[in-house]
Formats: sequence, C-alpha cells, structure tokens
Amino acid sequence: AVVSTQSTGVKACGGTILATVNNIREADMGHCELFEEIQIGNERYNKFTGCPKAKTCTLILRGGAEQFIDETERSLHDAIMIVRRAMKNDSVVAGGGAIEMELSKELKSYAKTIHGKEQLLITAYAKALEIIPRQLCDNAGFDATVILNKLRQRHAQGDKWMGMDITSEDIADNFVACVWEPSIVKKNALTAACEACCTILSIDETVKNPNSNYKAPNAMPGM
Repeated sequence: AVVSTQSTGVKACGGTILATVNNIREADMGHCELFEEIQIGNERYNKFTGCPKAKTCTLILRGGAEQFIDETERSLHDAIMIVRRAMKNDSVVAGGGAIEMELSKELKSYAKTIHGKEQLLITAYAKALEIIPRQLCDNAGFDATVILNKLRQRHAQGDKWMGMDITSEDIADNFVACVWEPSIVKKNALTAACEACCTILSIDETVKNPNSNYKAPNAMPGM
C-alpha cells in the first residue's frame, strides 16, 4: 500500500500515534515487512509493504493530460461503487445489454395482451430499453443493427442472459462470462428514468417572458 497520510500508515502497521517520544511502549510500535521511499513523477511517497492490518490502499493515477486523469478517476470510482453495491446486495443480473433486451421482449409480449392505448406506451417503453445495447454497440464501434437482431433472436429462443460481447465483437451469455450488474442499480435507473419522463409529460405549457425579445431604442445623437 502506498500510504499518503500519517494516520492511515499507523493503522496499517498496527501502531499508535503518540504526542511525545517519551515513554514509548512496545505495544505502541507498528511494523511492516518493508519500508521504502519511492518517487513517482515529481512526488515522493513512503511505501509500506506487508502491513499486518492494512485494509485500504492508495491508487496513484498518472496520465498525459488532466482530462484523461479526471475521466480515469470517474471510471474507477464507478467501478468501485458497482463492486461495493454487488457485495452489499447479492442479487445480480447479466450486463452488456442482456437484461434490457430481456425486459424489452417481455414488455412487447405483454403489450399484445392490452387492448387500450396503454399498448402504445408499453411498446414505446420496450423500444426505449433497446437504446442501452444499441449505445454500447456504438461506443465499441460495432454494427448495432446486426448485434440487436442477433440479441432479439436469441432472447426470443429463451436465452435471457445473452448480451453484447466486446472481446469477440459478437453476442455471448454474459452471466456465464461474469459480466454482472447489481439488480438494485438497474431498478434505480429504471425508476429514475420513469420519474424523469413523468415530470416532462406533466409540463403542459411553457411560460415566456414577453420582455425577453424587447430591444431598447437607439439613443438620440449627442446623448
């Protein structure tokens, strides 16, 4: 672990922070297998290796531009939070657009049993769910039309965990491939999307300030 703060280093080594060097007890001393000072770029760090009580570590991100570092930090933070949620909630679903395609298939089937105008809403909702795998294909540079057609076919055959596979540029069983997402994340995303849609639909008109297009007359000459 590369320790950046004194308190973190002391806890990792099992020691105690003292205000004075007098009367130091053996119980207050911490230990590690290796201590060294390393330099990364223009910064120097104290590196403790083999700490008996280390529960955290510091990740040092390096890059050529600040924008790349910020993007890497956001991606790393998202990945850590996903793993954290997966550990707290033992319910997971297959990622890579698999769960969205399965929900879309089920909603399309359910819409056929509805006789009223609600059928149009359910069908539109099912179509909107396919935007997720389509966007994943666009981000990876794949042909979204071909991939989505393959996914529709396999999901219609009962393969509910089939999703996009970036490594093979095809589709695969993402549950077997360990491409998982916590189900609570999907539930929260769908709930937030529905609430945002309802908020937009509840707006029946917009208010425009008539003075916003008013232009002041030109000043008189000499004033």
